[in-house]
Order: sequence, then structure tokens, then C-alpha cells
Amino acid sequence: MKIGIVTEKFPGERRVSLVPASIAALKKAGLDVLVEEGAGREAGFPDTAYAEKGGQLLTGRGDVLAAADIVLQVRLTDPAGLRVGQIVIGMADPLGAPQGVQALAAQGVTAFALELIPRITRAQSMDVLSSMATVAGYKAVLLAADTLPRMFPLLTTAAGTITPAHVFIVGVGVAGLQAISTARRLGAVVEAYDVRPAVKEQVQSVGAKFVELPLETGQSEDKGGYAKAQDESFYQRQREMMARVIAANDVVITTAVVPGKKAPVLVTAEMVRGMAPGSVIVDLAAERGGNCELTCADEVVVKHGVTILGPTNLPSSVPYHSSQMYAKNITTFLLHLVPLIKDGSVRVDPADEITRDTLIAEKGDVVNPRIRELLGLPVAVGSA
Repeated sequence: MKIGIVTEKFPGERRVSLVPASIAALKKAGLDVLVEEGAGREAGFPDTAYAEKGGQLLTGRGDVLAAADIVLQVRLTDPAGLRVGQIVIGMADPLGAPQGVQALAAQGVTAFALELIPRITRAQSMDVLSSMATVAGYKAVLLAADTLPRMFPLLTTAAGTITPAHVFIVGVGVAGLQAISTARRLGAVVEAYDVRPAVKEQVQSVGAKFVELPLETGQSEDKGGYAKAQDESFYQRQREMMARVIAANDVVITTAVVPGKKAPVLVTAEMVRGMAPGSVIVDLAAERGGNCELTCADEVVVKHGVTILGPTNLPSSVPYHSSQMYAKNITTFLLHLVPLIKDGSVRVDPADEITRDTLIAEKGDVVNPRIRELLGLPVAVGSA
């Protein structure tokens, strides 16, 4: 089988789905790798590096798509040029933008969305959400440090003592934990809060103080370990209790996202008004509407002297290592999938939750039950 790697078409996307170092494992499995010239250039991987590892360079996107049996992408946002029966693997935002899955189904491809990888032990090395959240949490702190008009660490100098910056992380998933670690390395005093009380030990293990709010949180986590959406009365009480904590910090980084849902508003305009001038908010939920009421996606907003950043694709701003991590995830998934491919089609074992849960489109139809429900489609007989 031939594996195709193409240049990403999504605006501002600098990542590439496969790095040269991943080619050896695929060739060992009997797969040929076709690479569109320039596909890895933005991420720091030149064509020569792919050729040296055994990749075959083709001039244009159309040439790769015409020859490949399986296409690997970072974002499955442009189905143009894909063939009926072709297998495509990547991130499709299936829960947030299910209409895109319909477009893939209409193209007749067999599509797998890596955001739906189950959180089980044997799938950890395929978990693209965790990989990309690691990068986002790291970069969010750097953005905050660059924007804040003060330094992060405690410094004792001949010119006097500089007190450390105070950073508050809201949401302690992978991005939140990485943000805590990065802020601590820069010397900040860090506090963190999560609706899931079980993460308190994780917060303390990376050197931050866990902020405890007297709220009922018994139903705060789903079986996959993700935070569950709460009702508006819960968020109202949470905001009231959190206002004083936010006012006492120089930087607030919010990461609270519920898959497929609009991000909960945790920081109101009134709470922003209560922050000291020069404070910074980095809202990692901007793509889902934002955890801060004043966030505008991919814009810098200044209100009441507070700067609010709403980046939607931080992993793309660190494309080399983001691509390296993503390539590991997608390669592991592909090598899991290959033995299931017979005569060009995937034989999905209903007992295999990795392929069952990630399969979103097949034979011209949307087959994932969760996505069908979002689209208002009836449950398909024999769906994954």
C-alpha cells in the first residue's frame, strides 16, 4: 500500500502529518510513502530529509492523492481530490463541526478522526489531543510571559527585590498541567483549579497550589477522564467563588473545554474589570467560544487594562515538535489499522474500540453514532 503525505491547506496550519523519522517504521511494515514536495517545509522538515529516509517525492498534491491508498493529514478539512474508497486519517473536529464529516462521506472515502481515540492504555501513543494539548499549554505560558509587563521569577538584585508573578490555571487537563510546569520553570507562583477534585494531587505534584471551591462536583468527569458539562447554575456559583482568586493573579490561563460543546464562560467581563491593569488572560478555549466572556478568537483584546489573548491553533506555532508528536500518534494508529485492511477496505472489529470509535465515514455515509446524532440522522443499521 502507498501512504500519501500532502501540504496542509487549512489557513495558518504549519504542521505536517508525517516526519521523516517515521518513514522507517512504515517501510518496515511494507508501506511506501509518497510525499508532496514542500509538505514539511513549514514545519522544518525539508524534502531532502524525506528522500534520505526512503520517501518518494511527487511534484503536486494531485499526484499524491491520485496514487495513495491511504492519505495522512493533520486536518481533514478539504476533501477535494480524494477518491472513492480511499482511506484518510487525521483530525476532523467531528464533534464540533460534524458537517465536515458529511462532506468526507459525500466524497466516498473511509475516514478516521483521531480526536475520537479512546482514552485507554493501549491507545495512549495514538492520543493526538494529549500531544497537541501539551504544546498548547507550554506555548500559552510563553505568550503570557511575553505580554505581561513584569517578569515571572523572584529576583534579588542590587536594585532591590522583584516579586514573582502570580499565575492561575483554570482547567487541569494535559494543557493545564503543562502550563503549570512551564510557569513554575519560569519562576512564577502558580495556583490551579479544576472542577474535578481528583486532579488535586496532580496539581500539587508539579508544584502548584490547588484552589478548592466548595461546590458539588460528584458528576464532574466522564468515563474517558474528560470534564463533563455542568448546568448554568453551577457555573454561576463557580464564577462567584473564583472572582477573588482571579483578581489576585497577574496571569490567568483557561483551558476548560468539553468535547463537542461550547466552552463554559468562567471569566466574566466584571471579573476582568477586577484584575490589576497589565494583567493577562490566555484563553485556550477560544476556538469553542472562550472561557472568558471578552475573548475573540485569534485576536488580542484589551479591556480595563487587561490583555486577553484567544489563540486557536498554538500547536501550529511550534510546528517542528508538534509534527513530531503528531507523526508518532498517527503512525501508531496506522500500524494498528493496516492488518485490518483487506482488498482496499477496512474490516472493523466491533470489539476493537480504537478503530470502532474513530471510524466516522464509510461507503458514502456517516457511520459514527455520536456524529449521526449531532447531525440529526437516524442511527444506521450496522454502524460502528
